[in-house]
Amino acid sequence: MSNFSSVDEILDFAISREEEAVAFYTSLAQRMDKPWMKQALLGFADQEMGHKEKLFQVKQGKTLEPSAEKIKDLKLADYVVAAPVSPDMTYADALTVAMQREKKAFMLYQRLADTCADQGLKKTFEALAQEEAKHKLWLEVEYDDKVLTEG
Repeated sequence: MSNFSSVDEILDFAISREEEAVAFYTSLAQRMDKPWMKQALLGFADQEMGHKEKLFQVKQGKTLEPSAEKIKDLKLADYVVAAPVSPDMTYADALTVAMQREKKAFMLYQRLADTCADQGLKKTFEALAQEEAKHKLWLEVEYDDKVLTEG
């Protein structure tokens, strides 16, 4: 946490990352021709907006608690290469981009949790890491079902 001088700076950084994710998924959705792809990407944006709101609540004193639930990791994101972002992306391409983003978000929150001395903030980052892991799992299952299985 040496790059940050206060808890507020850490939270502001995390909020800005969530804002970037919302903007990314919203922008990507606007480029899609297929309505169902647009909806899926806007759903991702909504989830990231929810994270931003939770971080604002933490700034106001609330603590998030991680669930005792262990999130499965299919590790598909470890083996797929994110496609370049373009208006003519396939659903498979959009899923690979989203999987990579969620993996990086998980890693960020896990790193913040691992280096955080404040136990309340540590639990908050662990909870957010868990949520990103759930998103990544949903995307990996979707990729497995719609891309790998149906080919």
